[in-house]
This record gives sequence, structure tokens and C-alpha cells, in this order.
Amino acid sequence: MTNPVLEVKDLVCEYRLRRTSLFGPPPVLRAVRGVSLRIMPGQSFAVVGESGSGKSTLARTVVALETPESGSVALNGEDIFAMSASRLREVRHNLSMVFQDPYESLDPRLKVGESIADPLDATREVKSASERRDRIGEALEAVGLRSGDADKFPHEFSGGQRQRIAIARALITRPALIVADEPVSALDVSVQAQVLNLMRELRERYGIAYLFISHNLAVVRHVADEVAVMQKGVFVETGNVSDVFAKPQHDYTKTLLKAVLKPVAQHRSHAYPPETN
Repeated sequence: MTNPVLEVKDLVCEYRLRRTSLFGPPPVLRAVRGVSLRIMPGQSFAVVGESGSGKSTLARTVVALETPESGSVALNGEDIFAMSASRLREVRHNLSMVFQDPYESLDPRLKVGESIADPLDATREVKSASERRDRIGEALEAVGLRSGDADKFPHEFSGGQRQRIAIARALITRPALIVADEPVSALDVSVQAQVLNLMRELRERYGIAYLFISHNLAVVRHVADEVAVMQKGVFVETGNVSDVFAKPQHDYTKTLLKAVLKPVAQHRSHAYPPETN
């Protein structure tokens, strides 16, 4: 029996808010309230909801950028919050993240090759400079760029190309799971379609699983197999994407669907024309 790449059980995440009174404890915001999910190898699982629903907190906790109040996050059967720091470094290569803003996710002072190699360097699995260079070039070519682009700086690329670079950085350790937190929301609609098509192609080519975070159900329909609709820290509806779109059960899901004017990407394309944004 195949084991899940990611299994989240009864996850609770809280934030201490600014004290509003001199008396009593500071108020607590429970951003994620008992969420559970499972992602199998090669599966794309989306979490959709409005801003403030808790989905980005969930994403950051899955990659250990936040520590939960309770619950567990298991990567290939191991709870990442029960691991030692050294063990977490060892398994990091199986888990990558793509952030929302391609302009802020890359250090403008570094050539893109250095940014792409950063997670690879952290794993210490590459032993020679030539192998490191080859892995950088391979990652760039996998996202439709040239290996020579490694010697350029971020300002020399468009927004869509920068997000490709961010995906190359996530891809370089050959992870089993990529967590993508609103990866196209900062891009023009025409470029969104290109990046989403790229992510689908990479999934098919490498068997990568995705946890895809979005506020847009049109995006979710294009990239995901399963979807969880999140409101106020809980999943109010989960299921196959086609079923949820065709027969939404929860009023909140119906409201989100009404806001969808048209799909972001109507078709798949394996050709990526130059981007202009």
C-alpha cells in the first residue's frame, strides 16, 4: 500500500495578539482549528479560501516555518515537529515551497544561480562544484529557461520568469512535495496560465505532489485533483475538484464559485512564449 507524502492530523495553530488590557492574558487568534488532510505521491491537493481563512498559516506550518499549538505534520510517515534539528535538515530535500511574490522571494543582490542553489547547499548532498552547476542548469531548463540564465540578476527577468526561477529553486532538491502559496496571484492573467501549465507539466514529468494554496477556484480547477474549502480556520467542504465545482454543498463554497468569472487557463500549452509583465 502506498503511503502518503504528507499527512496532517488535527492541526491547531494560534497567534498571541496585542494585549488590549492591562489585566488578563493577551487575546489568542486560532488561525487553524483542527485541520486534517492527506496527500498521496503525485497528487495535487488544493486549499482554497478568502484572505484570513487560515490557509497560508497552514502552508507555513507544513514546511515548519510556523510551530503548531497541537496536532502533527508527517512527511513520508515522520512527524516533522518530533524530529531533531539534524533529522529535519536531512529530510528537507523532500519538501519545498514557492511563495506568492516573485519580486520578494529572490535576493536582488545574488545571481539567480546562487538563489536556486541555496536549498541544495543546505542539504549538503552535492559534493563538487561541477555537479552543483549541472543541477542549477537542469533546474532552470526544467522551467523553460536557459542554463546560462544562472549568471543573471533577478532584475533582468520579468515577473513570470522570476516565478519560474522560484519554481526552479523549489525543484532543485528533487522534492516529493512542493507547497505553493498563491504562486500566481501576483502575476498578470496571461502569465498565470503559463506558470500553471508549467506546474502541471512538472508534476507529470517528475511525479511531484503539490499542496496548492489559493483564493481562486478557477486556479484550483486547473491544477488540483482534490480541494478543501477553508473558512475561519476549518475545512467546510472537501472532495474531488470536479464534484465540488459541479455540486457544492456548503454555502461558503457556493459563494466562492459565484465569484469565479472565468477559468484562468482554458487549455494546456507546452509552448511558453516570452512574458511581458
